[in-house]
Amino acid sequence: MSSSDLANALLQACQRRGIMLATAESCTGGMIVAALTDIAGSSAVVDRGFITYSNQAKMEMLGVSAATLDAYGAVSRETAIEMAAGALARSRAGLTLAVTGIAGPGGGSAEKPVGIVWFGVAVTGRPVVAERQLFADKGRDFIRHETVKHALELGLHALG
Repeated sequence: MSSSDLANALLQACQRRGIMLATAESCTGGMIVAALTDIAGSSAVVDRGFITYSNQAKMEMLGVSAATLDAYGAVSRETAIEMAAGALARSRAGLTLAVTGIAGPGGGSAEKPVGIVWFGVAVTGRPVVAERQLFADKGRDFIRHETVKHALELGLHALG
């Protein structure tokens, strides 16, 4: 499925359940919420997008703790979980999608290579789920687009 098909399916799934959606994005810089809001009528479902590229923004806008960022780094399971939970707590959404990763071309390391992305998915009343993906290092554009598609897929999966 294309990103636009996935976005459309996710919007419809949220609408059927009567819930709003929000994103908390780092490495995608707003591409997920853009994919959703490219679709006419999305305002019925999309509440907001938090673009939290810097650690400071993650702390101020989403409540990610400095201790988490110090201990695990911005690109980690723990940070993705706090981003998703923070977006849920600071919006009217019943579903939030969070992403934090290394899109490259620089910034990678042996431990956290270019292409690593952590996803956080929060649904009201359920524990936050986190997932790690390692996308092929086929360039920044490729990694970011694959991240958008996967986040939308995770949102659909979370809603059953």
